[in-house]
This record gives sequence, C-alpha cells and structure tokens, in this order.
Amino acid sequence: MTVTPYRTNFFQDCQQLYQLLFKAKQQAIAKNCPQILSLSQEIHPIDPLAVLQAIAEPNQLQFYFEKSSKNEAIAAIDSAVSIQIEGGNRFQKSQSFIQTSLANTLSSGQLNLPFSGPHFFCSFTFFDNKNFPDTLFPAATIFLPRWQVSLYKNQGILVANLKITPQINLEWLVKNLCYSFKRIHDLDRSLSTSPSSKPENFIKQDSKTAERFKSSVVSALQLIQANQFSKIVLADIIDVVSPQPFNVVHSLDNLRQRYPDCYIFSISNGKGQNFIGASPERLIGIRNRQLVTDALAGSAPRGKTAAEDTDLADRLLSSEKERREHQFVLDFITHHLSELGLIPQLLPTPQLLKLSNIQHLWTPIQAQLFTSVHPLEILAKLHPTPAVAGVPTKIAQEQIRHYETFDRSLYAAPLGWVDYQGNCEFIVGIRSALIETRQSSKTGSNTYRARLYAGAGIVAGSDPNKELAEIQLKLQALLKALL
Repeated sequence: MTVTPYRTNFFQDCQQLYQLLFKAKQQAIAKNCPQILSLSQEIHPIDPLAVLQAIAEPNQLQFYFEKSSKNEAIAAIDSAVSIQIEGGNRFQKSQSFIQTSLANTLSSGQLNLPFSGPHFFCSFTFFDNKNFPDTLFPAATIFLPRWQVSLYKNQGILVANLKITPQINLEWLVKNLCYSFKRIHDLDRSLSTSPSSKPENFIKQDSKTAERFKSSVVSALQLIQANQFSKIVLADIIDVVSPQPFNVVHSLDNLRQRYPDCYIFSISNGKGQNFIGASPERLIGIRNRQLVTDALAGSAPRGKTAAEDTDLADRLLSSEKERREHQFVLDFITHHLSELGLIPQLLPTPQLLKLSNIQHLWTPIQAQLFTSVHPLEILAKLHPTPAVAGVPTKIAQEQIRHYETFDRSLYAAPLGWVDYQGNCEFIVGIRSALIETRQSSKTGSNTYRARLYAGAGIVAGSDPNKELAEIQLKLQALLKALL
C-alpha cells in the first residue's frame, strides 16, 4: 500500500483532491487495474449511529460497531470493494482479498488518527456451508466501506474509500465527494429520536417450545454421560412479528444505553436484513501487535439486591460445573494460540464479568505477536470456540445440526474489522437478533419479522430447567431492546 500523509482538508481543497484522484487514475491506467484511494480526515465529533441513520440506504452493505465503555464507535456505509464467499477456506480467501486490495491502495490524509486508513469489515456465518436453502448471509462477507465515520474519545474521524478505474470521470467524482462530505458535515451531531412502535403491536411467537429445548438438553446430557462429547452449546430462538417495520437504529440506541459494557453491533446484507446485538464476548483484538482475547463461559443471573448478587457471584465462582465449562474454553484458546507460535499470558483464576442482567466467568488472555501471523489466521484457528460450539468441536457441531432446526446464520460467529496495519477487533455474535426491515413474504404481506437468538452451554451436571431459564434471560434482554 502506498501511503502519502497530508494534513489538508481534502474536501475543502478541491484542487488537492483532484490531484490525488488524478494520481490514482494514472496508476490505474499504468497497472491496467482499478486502484483504491483512501482519504482520512478529522471532522467535528458526531455520533456514528446518527450518520448511519441519516445517510445509509437499505440496499447498501453496512456495519456498525460500538463499545460505549471504551468511548469508541464506528459506522461503515456502502462498499468501495467487496467480496462474498461460500464454502471452505473462507478465512484464507478473505485474507487474500484484503491483501490484494491493499496492494492496489493509495492511502492519504491524517493517518495518525485513531480509526484512520482503510478498514475492512468482516462477517462470517457460524457454519461455512449452507444448512438451509433460504440462508440470508453468505459464509463470509468482506467489504471496504465507501464512507467510514468514527468517534473515539470525542474525536471525529472520516475515511472515504474510492475505487478508481481508468475510465472514471474525475470532475464528476470530485463534485460527488464534496456533496457527500458536506451532507455528513452538516448532520446533527446526535441521534434523531422517534417514537417506537408500542409493545402491544408486537406478537411474540415461540418457534420452538420450551419443552423441545429441554428435551434436547436431556438428550445431549445422555450423550455426554456416554462420553460422546464433553460439552455442547444449544441455542434457541424466538420469532417476533410486527405489522410495522422494526427500527434498527432505535434498537441499537436502546442496546447501547442498556449494555454499555457490551459490544453493540449491526450488519446489513443490503437486502433488507440486519443482524444486530449486544455481545459481551470479544474473540480477538489486536493493537500494535498486542493480542487480547477472552475466555467467557459459565453464567449466573444478577441479584435483585447487593447481598443476593454477591451470593450468586460466589456460587458461580465456586461451581464445579461452571468452572469446568469455563476451563474447556480456556484450554481451547490457549492451545490454539500456542499452535500459532504465540505465548498466552493469563491470570491463574477466572474473574467475574458483570453485565446488567447476567454475570459470567471471565479470563482475559494476552499474547505478543512476534511473527507475521494475520488476524484472520488467528480467527480461523479460534472459531468456533467451546463457548459457542462445544468439545470436541467437530462432534459438537454435528450435534448442533441435529438438535437445532433453524439457521444459525451469523449467530455465535466472528464479526468485526481489520485495518491496513493488522490491527483488528472481532467479537462473537451472541445475544443477537436478525431483523427484517422489508416486509416478509413468509409471514404475510403486511408483517415484519425479527428472530432472536440465545444459547447455553451444556456439560455434565447441567439442569435442563436452569439452562432454559438462562436462555430466556438472554432473550428477554433483546426483546426489550426491540420494543
């Protein structure tokens, strides 16, 4: 990638902007290959969710990512270049696409800013092949957004990524860019709130009864007792039908206010479906070649009083069943990081991650990247962890296909971004919902559907009633956000 730092405001200096575009066009002609021009510019602080609300179109790829407790949020809108992949080797093919794109990228502007430069946004489904004919997301989608707006500790950053072909009309492009920049620059800095649909307008439909889920848990426990596998994560869903469109932005705003310690996310397939959620689980994060990941498994509800909350936490920490479930995940992550030549560093005992409605056993893990391992290579090694699949992984995945009668799609799968320097942030898409923003032909001509997902880890000693209660606790958090 060619890097040319500039401190000028491209969108106020049309001559400078034209010169950069002309240089990119000349390179496209010389290479006989489209080039990408990536421009980074500081802007006034603006809520990226407000930008998503104002300029995103339903037929565009979109990605929203926020961690309120870290004071960072990022919105990626439309695509300059993209790829959709089906079948095996999707992580390797995605890595090749990113590297090829960067080899044909000219990056300019204020590249010292956080979230500056090219960022590729990635979503992967849980399974790498289609289990259902009507699956809504490809096995992998990677895109470089046309517009990327970030907010980091009250600092606004804009990145524009442009595909420059030998035939492109530069005069038209300059006008279009300046118009779009002005539109973003002139937006209200905060979200425009609008009243949501009343709760009574929603019809909740259980697509799988509680008894069926408990029956699956009982069956899985019998296989565990017979030493077929040690752990399996079983998910359940609730379908919610509404006569009115779901407001994705409103739901995301609800989620970030309710769960500031979670990663709030939304991915659009450009066809009227958005996958949104509030995940507590980071899969990997890399900053300046320092990797962090989380072993997150073992759960308990929060107490209604401080004393009850402390008692539930103590029980969680001392529970042999919950500690065993947590250890499965911890051993899996450290083993696979070691296989990549990394040296995991972690505390000897798990901590507690306390969220508003649930608490988890949590062990943060760190490792220094001394080799040239790519983030997607690490991702390929770690997905799926025992926290979302089971032990052994392959057998657990086969059993998940047997027990679950719905498409997991992006549920419990890696979602995130990787930038041109190898920094990245990927989460696990749990506590999530698939929302239709267009009318569903399946549920009727005047209805919209949302499918809510949640899962529970089943190990020896699991109680079907308690596992069902855990699932329902997680689903209620999402349901409240939709309302």
